[in-house]
Amino acid sequence: MTVTPSPAESPEVLCVGESMILVTPVEPAPLELAEHFALHVGGAESTVALYLAERGHRAAWLSQVGDDPLGRRMLAAVARHGVDTSAVRALADTPTGVYFKDPGPKDTQVYYYRGGSAASRMSPDLLDGLDWSATRVVHVSGITAGLSASCRGLLDAIYAVARERDMLVSFDVNHRPGLWPAAEAGPVLLELARRADVVFVGQDEAQRLWGTPDASSVSTLMGARPRLVVKDGAVGATEIAAAGTEPVFVPAHAVEVVEVVGAGDAFAAGYLSELLRGTDAAGRLRAGHDLAARALSSTHDYLPET
Repeated sequence: MTVTPSPAESPEVLCVGESMILVTPVEPAPLELAEHFALHVGGAESTVALYLAERGHRAAWLSQVGDDPLGRRMLAAVARHGVDTSAVRALADTPTGVYFKDPGPKDTQVYYYRGGSAASRMSPDLLDGLDWSATRVVHVSGITAGLSASCRGLLDAIYAVARERDMLVSFDVNHRPGLWPAAEAGPVLLELARRADVVFVGQDEAQRLWGTPDASSVSTLMGARPRLVVKDGAVGATEIAAAGTEPVFVPAHAVEVVEVVGAGDAFAAGYLSELLRGTDAAGRLRAGHDLAARALSSTHDYLPET
């Protein structure tokens, strides 16, 4: 049986994509030695929705989870912070995805267990019955494209609905080498980026995927359509509104980095929040850096404002 709650009021921003339960040692010890573990929610699109809700936007997260304790835990954790999860589907006999962090002396390794998960089975019918009447932006990422063919079909359906209803599509490239190699992912992610209205990409992943050495070359590759944001780690971020236009660069904040996971999603949320408010390019980028700096100070995907 598939459990499908009735949608609530149409959100201003709809974030669509996979989230999983994160298992991490309470102390920074390797998985094979740690004795105590914590469970958290990890997911690009749900993290964007959490930060947007915190900033006062009516944000919804749409996905599929297992009709199991981990799926229910995830829905409760996201909804607790004001994100509308009413349209998330809970699938019976299909598990919620799980991933583990393995802290090491130099870096953290991540191990994913998502094969056959509920989220990997998302398809265009996930959009059936949604109320789009107040939605201005739909945010998606390249992670969804790497999960399965049916998930790529869902992205195509989202783009089609957005065009029909004059909504903006926000696309974070979010290439995950563990999901699919650059040679396979590069052409698919480029095509999705070119069709979007707002594109977020890291300079390092753009180089890995497409061989583009700087923001200007990424913009040339994208063409005239997307509003492009190229993030260059601790250096800063550049927005190019269209190929050939003058770029706007804002340096990143100087912060002590605890972990980089979640910072890109926090940046996207800050940027989109100010885009919705009509703020200029520099203000959008600054807001992105503000939230990214907070995320960099934590091991959690989402760190609530204190």
